[in-house]
Amino acid sequence: MGSDDSYNFVFKVVLIGESGVGKSNLLSRFTKNEFSHDSRTTIGVEFSTRTVQLDNFTIKAQIWDTAGLERYRAITSAYYRGAVGALLVYDISKHLTYESAERWLKELYDHADPHIVVMLVGNKSDLDSLRTVPTDEARDFADKRGLMFMETSALDSTNVEAAFNEVLTGTGIQTQHQNTHLYLDLHRDLVCLPFSSSDPQESGQQRGDPWLHQRRDPVQPTRTEQRGAGGAQGLLQ
Repeated sequence: MGSDDSYNFVFKVVLIGESGVGKSNLLSRFTKNEFSHDSRTTIGVEFSTRTVQLDNFTIKAQIWDTAGLERYRAITSAYYRGAVGALLVYDISKHLTYESAERWLKELYDHADPHIVVMLVGNKSDLDSLRTVPTDEARDFADKRGLMFMETSALDSTNVEAAFNEVLTGTGIQTQHQNTHLYLDLHRDLVCLPFSSSDPQESGQQRGDPWLHQRRDPVQPTRTEQRGAGGAQGLLQ
């Protein structure tokens, strides 16, 4: 885990899905390593942050928990904007929560960045004896729609860390890809000379990219940088 005052990116990740599937406990388990057996329905929206080290980058993750109840969806729809990652959560023991995944996915794509990284998450894997959603069925659903897939348990921590880290890694790769194209667009009038592979400082191999590196007190990105990062606050040098 990285320190809170030194990071390369701030990524907004939203948790979506029906009420009662365990979104709030996934949030608590990942950000605070806590689980509440008396978790109440989220009213409106709440978020927590955690700074993580993935590959060569330090990422400050803002995890947003959007209310699953229908009467609050008008409130939470605005919070999809700026999200670069999403976990679409269902309860493996309640097939109706899985059946609503298509609707949640449509709402997400209606409001979020088109390049958002999405994972379908079958939560409460500790209730396997009560399972109503076969793993293969859910995985096939995810594969056909280009989604990541994982089953988790906020209760016993199974795959919680892995699920969030995989989404954050995916958003990092996506953001680097978009920033690379943005950088080339901004510098397309420059003459591009081949770098010498013998010098890591000149070849762009040091710390991943020459214009993406860890720094303290990160500057706020310009509007152009925000647009290129798809909502993530990438630091372009």
